[in-house]
Amino acid sequence: MHYIAYLHKDCNSDFGVSFPDFPGCITAGKTLEEARQLASEALSMHVEGLLEDKQLIPEPSTLDDLAKDPAMTAMKAALSFLVPLESPEKRVRPNLTARQSQIDTMERPALAAGRPRKRSSR
Repeated sequence: MHYIAYLHKDCNSDFGVSFPDFPGCITAGKTLEEARQLASEALSMHVEGLLEDKQLIPEPSTLDDLAKDPAMTAMKAALSFLVPLESPEKRVRPNLTARQSQIDTMERPALAAGRPRKRSSR
């Protein structure tokens, strides 16, 4: 399933992304590519929250549905693009015992992306 997103840039700001089918679901990135990548993550997390709250997920709007959307016409030079909604997976917090080298190997991609694991203080 794909949802329409609006990509826009205001003066002195990052590239913003919003979703007409999900008011309040927004994200931003310093570059067009970063904004596009973060859009998928933002949409998935937003839908995951709606499901946890037992709210209905709307069917995706069509381009024809949104042709006269006041939000789109108000944004100058906004682009529309499709964002796939990945099926939300259940998140788990494993408690495991492993060699430090194995833990280091698992953490390497997160560290490279600038997202170090939060360690609990014991």
